[in-house]
Parts: sequence; C-alpha cells; structure tokens
Amino acid sequence: MATKEKEKDTEDKGRIATHRRARFEFYIDERFQAGIVLQGWEVKALRQGRVAFSESYVLLKDNEAFLFGCQITPLISVNTHVVIDKLRTRKLLLHRDQIDKLIIAVERKGATAIPLSMFWQKNKVKVEIALARGKQLHDKRATEKERDWQRDKHRVLRDHNK
Repeated sequence: MATKEKEKDTEDKGRIATHRRARFEFYIDERFQAGIVLQGWEVKALRQGRVAFSESYVLLKDNEAFLFGCQITPLISVNTHVVIDKLRTRKLLLHRDQIDKLIIAVERKGATAIPLSMFWQKNKVKVEIALARGKQLHDKRATEKERDWQRDKHRVLRDHNK
C-alpha cells in the first residue's frame, strides 16, 4: 500500500503539465510516450512550469509527428539575441511502428491524436499522447452525472463512517 502511494508521489513530482479536459472531451483509446525536441530556453521555462497545451494537438506529416499549439512562455531572463516563438511547432520523437499506428488511426479510423501530459523522465522531457475519439454532448452529460454520483457516494460513506 505504501509503495503505491510512494510511486504516485514520485510520478506527480515529475509531472510538468496535464491536459485536464482531455478525459472529459474525448474517449482515450491508446497511449504513447514520446520524446520532444526542445531548445535550451524552453527547458528552462519548463522547469518553472510555464507551459499550456490545452489547445494543442499532434500533427502527423511526412511520417513524422509534431506537437502543434503548445505554448511555452519564456522566462524574463532569456537572452535578447534569441528569437522566441512561444507557439513553435515541436517535433515528437517516436518509433516508426508507433508513428504508423498513429497515422492509420487518424487517417483511416477518424481518431484524434492529443497530448495528455508532459513530464520528466530522468533528465528528459516526455509527452504522453493518446489516440482519442470525441465525445458527443450526451456522453459528456453522462460523464458529469457519473462524477457527481461518485462524489455524493463518497460524501455519504464518509458521513456514515463518522
């Protein structure tokens, strides 16, 4: 029991950012872990947690994967000779078979590739991307209803155990 809590704590410490609405907006089918090509100032900004990728998605082009729309805000102390583009398209590093799976799912099956989270693994920055299908409005309502029921259930059980 204690080891699971310990693993979760260490996992949360390495987490840079998460796309929290992804599980509400999409059904998550399959997950992949990808490296990301960054510049030096971007790594420094990530250490400060200055990233937002709620509007980003994975773009597949010429058998390569790119993270599009991820905003990394630079630190104030970045050198003036560096030309900064906060919304620069960043290349994702995946194995060939993973890219092929993504291309097949996106082009043939109509899935969407979205980033779920960004985290540190040892001294590397990794992005967890997922193949996802969009939810309809009634699916979102069902998700909200289930979440509300779980919250009420825990509240009743907590009050009952006191």
